[in-house]
Formats: sequence, structure tokens, C-alpha cells
Amino acid sequence: MTIDYDRLVPDRLKEYDLPVLLELAAGLKNRMLDVCAKSGGHIGALHVVFDTPDDHIVWDVGHQAYAHKLLTGRFGNFETLRQKGGVSGFLNRSESPYDAFGAGHASTSISAAQGMAEAFRHAGQDRWAIAVIGDGSLTGGLAFEALNQVGYRQSPVLIIFNDNGLSIDENVGALNERFVAARQAGDATPMAQFFESFSLAYDGFHDGHDLPFLLTKLSEIKRARKRPLVLHLVTQKGKGYEPAEREPIKFHGLGPFDLASGKVVQKPAPPSYTEIFAATLIDLAKRDPKLFAVTAAMPSGTGLRAFARALPEQFYDVGIAEQHAVLMAAGMATQGARPMVAIYSTFLQRAYDQIIHDVCIQNLPVAFALDRGGLVGNDGATHQGVFDFSYLRCLPNMVVMAPKDENEFQHMVYTAHHYQQGPIAFRYPRGPGWGVAMDGDLRMLPIGKGELLLDTDKPELTLFAIGQTVMPSLRAAERLSQEGIKVCVVNARFVKPLDTALVDYTVKRSVKVITVEENAAMGGFGSAVLEYLSAASYAYEIKRLAVPDHFIEHATQAEQREECGLDEASIYQEAMAFLRRDHALTSLSMR
Repeated sequence: MTIDYDRLVPDRLKEYDLPVLLELAAGLKNRMLDVCAKSGGHIGALHVVFDTPDDHIVWDVGHQAYAHKLLTGRFGNFETLRQKGGVSGFLNRSESPYDAFGAGHASTSISAAQGMAEAFRHAGQDRWAIAVIGDGSLTGGLAFEALNQVGYRQSPVLIIFNDNGLSIDENVGALNERFVAARQAGDATPMAQFFESFSLAYDGFHDGHDLPFLLTKLSEIKRARKRPLVLHLVTQKGKGYEPAEREPIKFHGLGPFDLASGKVVQKPAPPSYTEIFAATLIDLAKRDPKLFAVTAAMPSGTGLRAFARALPEQFYDVGIAEQHAVLMAAGMATQGARPMVAIYSTFLQRAYDQIIHDVCIQNLPVAFALDRGGLVGNDGATHQGVFDFSYLRCLPNMVVMAPKDENEFQHMVYTAHHYQQGPIAFRYPRGPGWGVAMDGDLRMLPIGKGELLLDTDKPELTLFAIGQTVMPSLRAAERLSQEGIKVCVVNARFVKPLDTALVDYTVKRSVKVITVEENAAMGGFGSAVLEYLSAASYAYEIKRLAVPDHFIEHATQAEQREECGLDEASIYQEAMAFLRRDHALTSLSMR
């Protein structure tokens, strides 16, 4: 039988015999590798047996769901993966009826599947809810909450436990050690005991790459009475592609690579903010044994793998447990330690209660390094770090800052480490710096003080920018100056405390102000300036350029910044429109 890849849907799979299914599996692998080699992506089958989309499959995070996408009508346009307007790198309910639940953060699948199973049961519907979760995601506290409830309610959820020993990085923790020991001993008894302690039936462990076995086993499960069941499958991350088998962590998520060799295709670029963070922190920690780096299953993503190699006794990876990471750091701080919590901006959202309840209320000196602050590119809506200014600025005792370039960034790392008056956070963007010269000696930045980068007599406009938007604002100002328009440019540095003296100085000289930030417009830096000006006794006009009030989907960072009006050309155009409006009103009033 000939496989029509462009018309692949789950119903068609039921027509294929085993040899054709094996051929199909090879074809899917080759398609994934070919596309990911060109566009970058995550390298990682149920549809034959179950009746999707009526039966719902919930994939934890979605990295392992590329084959699912290929089998559900997206084979033909899969080359648009993670590109603007193309196929999402994660599950997306608006993209396909087969994507039962969208997620980009770990440990959510069992909870979502239980919700579906309970809804099916109450509606009298004979449908399956299936959660596919990896061993890394199973270390997250949310997964334990779900296991506890599924077992208690006896919700008819099939949990496919995809056990490959890895998540983004090596798994850590006592639970992982138990999993590893069981696999190495070839004894599933400890695994059965663990899941049965939640009142869950257990079936494992089995070879997750054995397609004939899986078809038989899943068919048996489908024919049996619906009940909560854990099907434990042991797999190998990167199976079938030798470079990925050899370096599975590297191939979890990377840019374009050469398919034959597996080598990443890289263009020369300045060091990334992540690399600079790691190097600076290592230097500080070597001089201060009280500095401890804490992360949540992201030593590679945050650059701290190098820190762990250099100073293993001062490094903590707590697994997919952001709440615990922040709360543990709070405990450290009570004893005079200086914890630096390095977590992606989007993942720190998961520990918000701990930031408020355990750090800010007690005014503990915990430093937060928020990698991937701002627009993150092709990971899309689930990973955009565009809310941290808003969700941190509202917290009493919290200091919030962002660097204009990589040189200022290293000074912010130094400042955050040495600031002991309470919690402090700094966010920095994904990707390389601007290529500026780096100072040799680090220094404290004065808390709550910005800098006037461009000044002029009788300015018509002030651009008040922060973080990633400072450089494009400065370049836009240079274009305006070439047209005879006098512009001031401020590098705010701090969202909180706001440099109100600098706001006063600039606004009294030019009533027109444009704030520029790579953060949600609501509650961010522009809101801070507006709130302050609203209480001022002098005239002002303000325009806020920020991320609009909708989720920004996957595209390149440059495309996203253009979409949000935060690139150099957009800032220039917005400034011209702002000034023209004033000129038009003046002309009208003179008639």
C-alpha cells in the first residue's frame, strides 16, 4: 500500500498493516529530521488504536508531539514549523481539532486529562482521555497533585509514562534516582509500588520503540474497562538519529543543523546574554562562597551548566519545581546566604506565590535572574517573557531592572548580588548582545537611577526606553535628529524604583514623552511613568510603545518586534506620527 503523506489523518492509519506502519514511522522520522535541520526544533504513536479526535490525547509540553502533528494533517506544511504563520512548535487548540490541549510548560498533562475524563464521565460519553508525560515532567509538583486526585477519584485516565531519563537537561532528584535504579536493575517492582501508592494500576516497564507490542498492548487497554492506568514505556531520546542519540540534550531544542553531521549551523555573533550571565556569576561566586546559583531543570538554558562544572558545591538544580526553587532560596537568604535564582521569565510565573508570600513579605535578599525576558521568537505564546515588568513591579520591596546592552548587564549581575536590602530582579533578552566593549571591572549601579544617553537644548520629544528597546530607540532618535527634530533619549535601567528625578528633568523640558518597552502595555514600565506623571503638576503628553494586549505567536524575534512596533523603524514612525499630530493641531488652532 502506498502512503499518501500529504493526506495523513488518524482514520487512514487504521487501514495500514504492520509493515506499512513501520514504513510510516521511518517516513515520519525522516520528515522531522529534514524540517528540524532547516528550521530548528525539538526531536522526539496512539492514533492507530484510539479514535481521535473524539478520544483526547494530551501531550505534556508538546516537544514529543511532532509525529502527532505529522499524522494529523500537517505533514505537507510541516516545513513552516516555528515560523511566522506556520505550524506551532507546541500543541495549539486553534491549529487542529486533534490538539486537545495546548501547553508549553511542563507537568500539566495529567491534570488536563483528568478534567476531560471527568467531563466525559458526567456527560455519559464513552471517550478516552490520555496523558503522555515524560519522567522529567513527572518531577513537577503539579504532576503529583494530579496523580493524587486521579487515584482518589479513580478518574478513567490512561497515563502514558514516557521514560527516557531526560528532559531538557539530565533529570535530578530522589524520584529520578529511583527510576534510574529500577531501569538498571530491570525490576519494575519499585515503580509499581510508587504508582500504586496513588491507587493507580501500573503496567510496565516496556520497550516504547516496539511498535508491534505497543499496538497489541494499547488494543488490550482499549478493550478493557476504563480505569486509571499508568503504562510505563522506556524510550531513548533521539532514537533513530545517531547524533541526537549521542547528544540528546543538545538536540532537545536547537537552531538549524547539518543533517549529515548533526553540527549546528551558526553565524558569527557576539556572546549571548546567557553566556555573559554565567561567566559573570562564576567570577562572583569564586570570590564569594555565600553565593549560590539555583535553577529549576534549566542548567543549560540559563547557562549554569558551566557554573555547575566550576563550582558544584554552590549550585542547585531542583528539577521542574520553580516554586521550590524560590522558596528554598528564601530559606537560604534567612541564613545569610546570597542565592541567585536563574529561571526563564515565563517559568518564574509558576512561582508567583512564593515570590510574594515567602520573599517579598519577609523582604529577603533573593536575587532573580530572568532569562528570556521580552519577546523570545519561535517558541511563541507559551514562552514570551513579556509580563515580568508587570507582575514584579506591583510587589512591595521588589527592585526591577533591565540592561540596555551586555556591558551594563554584567554590572547588573554584580549589583543584584551585592544588593542586600531586599529582593531584586533583572531580566535580559534571549540571544546575543550588541557587540559593545566590555568593562574590565564590575561596579554597583545606583539603585533607581537611569541615564540620559542623548540630550539637547529645547527638545521636542523624549524617548524613555528600557532594556532591549534602548538601542533601537537611540537609533530612531538619530534618524529624527537628521531631520532636524531635537530628541532626548533616556535609558531608564529601573522599572522600580523609577528614576522620577530624571522623568521630571526631561518632561519639564519636553512635554512629549514616548515610553518604549518589550513588555505588556498593561502594568509595565510605561504604566509606571504614566502613573507618576498623572500626579504631576505640569503639562505632559505621553505615548506608550509596548507589547499589545494579545498573545504573540511564534515568529523570529525581529518579526515579533516589528509586529509589536518595537523595532527601530517602528519607533521612528511612531515618533513622527506623535509629533505630526501636535503640528496638525497647532495649525488647526491658528485658522
